[in-house]
Amino acid sequence: MIGNKAMYDQFFKAIDLNKTIRNAALKSAEKALWVWNVEKNITGKPKEIQKLKFYEGSSILYSLLRNYDRKYISKKVLKRIYETLYKGAFLSSGDPDKKAFKEKYGIKPPNFITLSPSKACNLHCKGCYASSSSANAEKLPFDVTEKILREVHDDWGNRFVVISGGEPFMYKDSGKTILDLAEKFDDMFFLVYTNSTLINEEIAGKMAELGNITPAISVEGYEKETDERRGKGVYKRIMQAMDNLKKEGVPFGLSITGTKNNADILSNDDFYDYYFEKIGITYMWIFQYMPIGRGFDINLMVTPEQRFKMFNMWEKCIKEKHYFVADFWNSGIVSDGCIAYGRSGGYIYIDWNGNIMPCVFVPYHKDNVFDLYKDNKTITDALFSDFFKNGRKWQEEYGFGEGKTPHNWLMPCSIRDNYSDFRKRIITKDALPEDEMAEKAMKDKEYYEGMVDYDNRYREITEDYWNKRFLGKTK
Repeated sequence: MIGNKAMYDQFFKAIDLNKTIRNAALKSAEKALWVWNVEKNITGKPKEIQKLKFYEGSSILYSLLRNYDRKYISKKVLKRIYETLYKGAFLSSGDPDKKAFKEKYGIKPPNFITLSPSKACNLHCKGCYASSSSANAEKLPFDVTEKILREVHDDWGNRFVVISGGEPFMYKDSGKTILDLAEKFDDMFFLVYTNSTLINEEIAGKMAELGNITPAISVEGYEKETDERRGKGVYKRIMQAMDNLKKEGVPFGLSITGTKNNADILSNDDFYDYYFEKIGITYMWIFQYMPIGRGFDINLMVTPEQRFKMFNMWEKCIKEKHYFVADFWNSGIVSDGCIAYGRSGGYIYIDWNGNIMPCVFVPYHKDNVFDLYKDNKTITDALFSDFFKNGRKWQEEYGFGEGKTPHNWLMPCSIRDNYSDFRKRIITKDALPEDEMAEKAMKDKEYYEGMVDYDNRYREITEDYWNKRFLGKTK
């Protein structure tokens, strides 16, 4: 989200005052967001794209305010969110570290990293891209995770980190956990994807004390759908974790894998009203199923028709309901397309083996953290592999960058939505698969044909709509 620092200062300072003053501050913040994104529009992107960025940005403010009023977010935590997430991450594009990086390397640094420090998980969910395993699974030493974060903090100027897995709350090395990382880097904000079953009262209390960490909790729908995939009784444990978090004033959200089996639920108003209004979530991430990882199944993907319905539902959530929802890949419009390959505004992914990948959904790598450190290099060097450079070149040609007219950002992903391009123009011969399933996918003719067919079918549904609505073109 972009905007003016003074605007956010005004909003957060007024949030604890009487409702008349606070609502005036909210309207003022909304107006400033509109002016910045739509009227000023320094990106030069079409106005219809910028409008959706405005609605997504304003939905964050509404969602924070909604749960602050319910006392689901404490005043202390809200202050820390502003200090770390807003000031440190959202409003830091002009920081000296980022400028120095650009001067040295010729490109802007990525905005964040996703780090999976451990493969271990206490659940066994079908189709999980990371694959779950025992507590003795592969993991990164704590000193390596610390070194990675120190580099992105000091050299890249990053203040936002995504922690994935495995189950992050199972991670422990040298007596240190994820919470120790959040405490060590207390001016950074941590978003942790978790099944939440390990978030007891003590863990929730520690997160409240730190104030710079929020859990995105995995569900598959309601109780029935969640327990079918994650195990009997898991949903009730999730609800208990949420109660623990609300009691301590820690904001949390949902992480949902969209498949053809639950897409109809995700296209229904009731689902969003239930979780935002009754349960009290602050945000929702929807990750449409990508056939990678253990037991990949192309037929489990949301159908092209279902996906377009989900796009319309996402827009309704941010525009009419003021719910902060992000749907990968339906929300690619507001991120200026694909955010992989370490592009400016984007990220890279590092797994439990130290493999450095363009994205959690692109399970191939050229570089490894341990190899780079052994050669006295840094993770910055990984940004300049031919694999990553090819990806960024493709993004530029697809429309990323100021003043460029984008191709169809309803299909933003380089691998899921443009699989033929990924195979022909992006991945290099020296790129290695993350695991045996990624290797199998690369060699499987049926997989290739299935992915390309999916892309073609969704392009038929969206291309004219994209050109007419967002680019103002007619046949």
